[in-house]
Amino acid sequence: MFRRERSIPLRGSAAALCNNLSVLQLPLRNLTHFGVVHGPSAHLLSAAPEGVPLAQRQLHAKEGAGVSPPLITQVHWCVLPFRVLLVLTSHRGIQMYESDGSVMVYWHALDSGDASPVQAVFARGIASSGHFICVGHTASAGTWSGRVLVFDIPAKGPNIVLSEELAAHPTSVTDIASEPAQGQDCVADMVTADDSGLLCIWRSGPEFKLSTQIPGFGVPCTSVQLWQGTIAAGYGNGQVRLYEASTGTLHIQINAHARAICALDLAPDVGKLLTAAEDTFVHIWKLSRSSESGYIEVEHCHGECVPDIQVCGARFCDPSGNSFAVTGYDLAEILRFSSM
Repeated sequence: MFRRERSIPLRGSAAALCNNLSVLQLPLRNLTHFGVVHGPSAHLLSAAPEGVPLAQRQLHAKEGAGVSPPLITQVHWCVLPFRVLLVLTSHRGIQMYESDGSVMVYWHALDSGDASPVQAVFARGIASSGHFICVGHTASAGTWSGRVLVFDIPAKGPNIVLSEELAAHPTSVTDIASEPAQGQDCVADMVTADDSGLLCIWRSGPEFKLSTQIPGFGVPCTSVQLWQGTIAAGYGNGQVRLYEASTGTLHIQINAHARAICALDLAPDVGKLLTAAEDTFVHIWKLSRSSESGYIEVEHCHGECVPDIQVCGARFCDPSGNSFAVTGYDLAEILRFSSM
């Protein structure tokens, strides 16, 4: 069971975007960072365990080329083996900051400003894999196409390099997830999703290689997670599907929500899966692998209704899944829940 804790006030509200919450826990400092997007700005907050806000910072989308104000599409902390970077994506480009948002260390423009009015570009979907940061890039000139930009991140400093572009998605990229390969060769350790529901599974390395593809079924995949070789994918019809990453085999299909899923998260230490959707519910599930069959098994652990709120982001606040946070459209606070 979970109980409602003290909420964290926001200077603004959260935009109606999927995956609109990022959480970074700093156990050594007894702090938790929260990041939320609204329009052309991102709100960063630091809070103590009891929810007392200690510091707030507001970051704005870099103008780049163009006349209309840029909108931020996502904010996400990328935990690399040697540093932590904060990544912002927008309709203009990709911004990377030191973890506290104090210094921008890299800027990547998405267009040169000479794009025709019918062309749209934006970035969305952020994940780190080894010493790389991967960001989804979408462009449309009558037909949508999605790519994944792979940035090679140095141990320190701003010498970040765009090392590769992965072209496998016929529509816009929606989300990216990864997990450490743990030194195993030929292990699929990154998954990318798009608006058609297509999932692409990759093996990271000096050159990323496409391992397998899982076809969509006419419904967008809005959020995706990867845990111990299992892909958890949330869809616009409220379903959660669990696949084997190495083969693309469907293990389990859960009719988890009545409306579109807007966020998934995993507590890696214990295999808890969090799902949040536009039906105002947040559910927590326990994943485990059967010792006999080797298949993934799922147990429902908790359901929480957040009434009268259009949920747009939800994340665990610790790797054991003992607490989670929720954001909602036009809601000027971050809701917090912890286990009793």
